[in-house]
Amino acid sequence: MHRLLPCLLLLCALFAGSACAADDDATAPRIGVVTMQPGEVFFERFGHDALVVADPDGGRATSYNFGFFDPSETDFVGNFVRGRMMYYLVALPLEEDLAQYRDAGRGVSIQWLDLPPPQARALAADLAERARPENARYRYDYFTANCSTMVRDALDRAMGGSLRAQLAGRSRGNSYRSEAVRLASPSPWMWLGFDLGLGPWADQPLSRWQEAFVPMRLADGLREARNAAGRPLVRDERELLPQRLPPEPAEQLRPWWPWLLLGLAGAGLVFAARGRRRVLGGFALPFWLFCGGAGLLLAWLWGFSEHRAAWANRNLLLLCPLALALLPGAWRLLRGRQPGRWFARLLWAVAAIATLSLPLHWLSLQAQFNMQWIVLLLPVHLALALVLGRRGLAAGTG
Repeated sequence: MHRLLPCLLLLCALFAGSACAADDDATAPRIGVVTMQPGEVFFERFGHDALVVADPDGGRATSYNFGFFDPSETDFVGNFVRGRMMYYLVALPLEEDLAQYRDAGRGVSIQWLDLPPPQARALAADLAERARPENARYRYDYFTANCSTMVRDALDRAMGGSLRAQLAGRSRGNSYRSEAVRLASPSPWMWLGFDLGLGPWADQPLSRWQEAFVPMRLADGLREARNAAGRPLVRDERELLPQRLPPEPAEQLRPWWPWLLLGLAGAGLVFAARGRRRVLGGFALPFWLFCGGAGLLLAWLWGFSEHRAAWANRNLLLLCPLALALLPGAWRLLRGRQPGRWFARLLWAVAAIATLSLPLHWLSLQAQFNMQWIVLLLPVHLALALVLGRRGLAAGTG
């Protein structure tokens, strides 16, 4: 009998351990990631996401949403323009959080994660602490500290860095520019603004980890990730709300040759109007106004804002603020008169600065994807310089 006692004790210990583990699993919260599809308003184009902490018995579910801001804050617009936006983490019932997406027709899905109980508890505690009013604010960055990256980073902390380790070494070749332009493509003014305003920093190839600044990309990454036990991180995925709006724009190649055709067509119009001052003035005035005004904005973003994605933008060579000095000459042309004596020198200076964009694009160690803007704008700059850069060519009738 005394020989059976150790075996009985071992069996009791194993049974107790199994019972404790089962109890541990039963009391751990369920963790989910909710992904909202893009909407129609400009700030909804990139989609959204949130972390969900739910009672293990399927009861109360709390959505931890990093996407709140307060437009009534002092100097809200100024901070937005300067790149000093502050966002908030807000905890609210999941059904309440979903109401606005249901009303807007935006699809929502949830990925329930297979996290070990200690990690699930640690994440729930971290989110509850972060959602306290004194901790809820964070410095927002469009690409590196937004609603999606905050969800990604919170998960990674709970998983001991294993999520980043699984996603950081892989890339599909996408960039901040390509993702921004793709998702903004339903709004022409928006994607053109992104494409024109982003500098070379936005053209770095992104890892899957960096790609997760887009909520839908984060959902893709979670589908491929594994938990600490080697099992798929996503245990279950289901649709909460159907998508009633157009789907997320698909990836597509962006050829530059259509832009070249437009640039050559603009240059052809300039040459065709040679000798017709008023026609040339009517074409040149809005062109130089656009170039100079856009150039001032790009220069301000680089020199006086914290939008680092817009720094060192080589489109400044094509959109030179010096073009604003040509506007009096364009106005004189519109009135059928000859421009002033400094006009030709300024015109050639603007064209020469624009020409620098081409060798810089070829020779630069840090490339900027702006060939489409070069082939669109450079032919027009050169044509205007050739037609209006000499007094004899500028002469003619109205």
